[in-house]
Amino acid sequence: MRIGLYGGSFNPPHAAHLMVSKTALRRLGLDRVWWLVTPGNPLKPRADLKPLGERLELSGKLIDDTRISATGLEAELGTHFTVDTVGALQRLCPDVRFVWLMGADNLAQFGRWRDWRTLAARVPFAVIDRPGFTHRALRGKAALALSKHRIDESDAGLLADLVPPAWTFLHGPRSSLSSTAIRAKTSRK
Repeated sequence: MRIGLYGGSFNPPHAAHLMVSKTALRRLGLDRVWWLVTPGNPLKPRADLKPLGERLELSGKLIDDTRISATGLEAELGTHFTVDTVGALQRLCPDVRFVWLMGADNLAQFGRWRDWRTLAARVPFAVIDRPGFTHRALRGKAALALSKHRIDESDAGLLADLVPPAWTFLHGPRSSLSSTAIRAKTSRK
């Protein structure tokens, strides 16, 4: 089984989250994508964070593909950082090949994540391009440090089988939708 792990606040979930998930399923040859709806991102303020249950419910209503699931696994596992969540899932599911999924905006600041080098050594990851972040992401601290482990996107279907560190950058349909922009627009109404 090959499962993509797509972490985030999903505050609110939107069509671009779904597009990233479907792109990952297709391009990486995944069997499933699990949305890891976080109780709270350590790098983001919590002031406007909707309750986890509400974000899970909205995610479930948005998802239109049975291979994609919204989960509250971080809350269930009691983990706060991606490196710990991935480690716990690998211990619980030793026969699953996990791939971490992130947008290019996250790669741009990946070097700020707790134990990002350990995470990169623990699980292969795929970066999905986002408008305005392509060059910034690929010139970021983590991308440069891990550049020799990047595989061409034409080989992306092999990623789940590679021993980490291994990663790819996927180009394709891009969306400028963002939860931050949606919240800002909603608050102005």
